[in-house]
Amino acid sequence: MNHTAQRVVVVGAGTAGGTFAGLLRQAGYDGDVVMLGAEPDPPYHRPPLSKKFADPAADASRWLREAAFYDEQRITLALTESAVDLDPVARVVRTDRGRELRYDVVVLATGARPRPLIAPGAHLDAVLTVRTLSDANRLRDEVAAGRTMAVVGGGFVGLEVAAVARSRGLPVTVVEREERLLARVASPPLARVLAEHHGRRGTVVRTGVEVVAVEGARGRAQRLLLSDNTHVAADVVVVGVGAQPCDELGRRAGLVCAAGGGVVVDDAARTSMDGVLAIGDVTVRPRLGGDPMRMESIPSATEQAKQAVATICGAPPPAPEVPWFWSDQFDLKLKIAGILAPPYDTALRGDPRAGSFALLHHRDGTPVAIETANANADFMAGRRLLASGHLVDAERWADPAVPLRELAFA
Repeated sequence: MNHTAQRVVVVGAGTAGGTFAGLLRQAGYDGDVVMLGAEPDPPYHRPPLSKKFADPAADASRWLREAAFYDEQRITLALTESAVDLDPVARVVRTDRGRELRYDVVVLATGARPRPLIAPGAHLDAVLTVRTLSDANRLRDEVAAGRTMAVVGGGFVGLEVAAVARSRGLPVTVVEREERLLARVASPPLARVLAEHHGRRGTVVRTGVEVVAVEGARGRAQRLLLSDNTHVAADVVVVGVGAQPCDELGRRAGLVCAAGGGVVVDDAARTSMDGVLAIGDVTVRPRLGGDPMRMESIPSATEQAKQAVATICGAPPPAPEVPWFWSDQFDLKLKIAGILAPPYDTALRGDPRAGSFALLHHRDGTPVAIETANANADFMAGRRLLASGHLVDAERWADPAVPLRELAFA
């Protein structure tokens, strides 16, 4: 990597790209920084899109940085302009406006896009996804109109949208094709607690059934036909069935990409080609204590932004972090660290019925993941245990009389 880079081009003006550009200036980099963004908006916070889309008060804090920041820091924002070609030999990025941007280092932060619902009628009006600010604004309008909502996919994004809509009084049905919610990303005990929590607040949860078709009239969705031959009324349908990395630019340029999608990077954000870095949701990245994988989370994007800054500035990469993320579901603030993969045993601390608990998952006493609800102290202690790799006594973890300090600092 060229540590005397005169121009850095950032492809993507999302959380990863925006965070990287700010940290690069903070680290003292004095060369040109150009950031391309396909959307008309400067970088903004994405978590509130599914968690607070119906709250106008959230508008005030949506931006990653104030508008003046980019001028003050000499970061050129080129919005509604996309990269269409990357030539890593000539070190040129070509854009859809016909511009050629020469670079010393290019940082791909192109993110991911929602997986589409594959079913007849999925093209109808009011079949929505939640990925951009525009998506969230459209969803806010639909909720304000008091629609009947169906959420396709029982993952975190879908459940966050369901919780907000139900809190606004909308009839909501969640349809999940797996036998339980959060089948790929959370433990069965946490999934049960969340299913019950949503159910008590009036959300109908249907698991083990697939959407066969979206049926409508006059171009707009009206109901879902499910694989058990039943129907769910829905004049707004929110699809939350995962995301796929926007790695096309990297693939065309010849970067090594994973078979399942994603630009492969190391723990310094370097791709397979000199002068090309990649960060955020588009990457398949190393992780502490496990195989490389794609991780869609703000902490992961921030960690990789720091890695890319260190690489450009000729500094050692920061110490690897335990992967973690959070979710809001009604009055539950969930925090999860580590990656779950069977086999594992689980120790419960706290009381799910009281709305505050922690699930520590371990393999022969070695912590592999922690899931908490409204239990931040337990979460912090659990993260420390995961990072240390120390064995844990599950009985002592489950005993509320044992101070966390004795566990996390043992």
